Amino acid sequence: MANRSDDWFKQAIRNMDQAADSAAAERHEWACFASQQAAEMAVKAVHLSRGQEAWGHVIRVLLEELPASITVPPVLLEYARTLDVHYVPTRYPTGHAAGAPGEHYGSLQSEEAIRHARQILEFCRSQMAGS
Repeated sequence: MANRSDDWFKQAIRNMDQAADSAAAERHEWACFASQQAAEMAVKAVHLSRGQEAWGHVIRVLLEELPASITVPPVLLEYARTLDVHYVPTRYPTGHAAGAPGEHYGSLQSEEAIRHARQILEFCRSQMAGS
């Protein structure tokens, strides 16, 4: 199987660009989802760069399942938790008790999601450089 880690990381960067574009267009729910996707793909890229597969969408778990030789700063696990909550309710009206997803997200949420995802991407970039 070919190592596709660079492809996964490139897409993570594009997802970060989409997050910023969506936030600028006040589509904050999409900014949050794109941030979650960016971090998820970046962590999966690290897994692939180390010759292992990664499944699932919970970024915290993906970080915890990295090889023991990688020390994940505890703050990144906290950032992952904040991103993980954006996987479903940002896209589906049934993710909230009432209202469309766009009614539940604003600049506060998207700025936080973008900031946390960028930190995870930088960590992943450093891990891939060392692999």
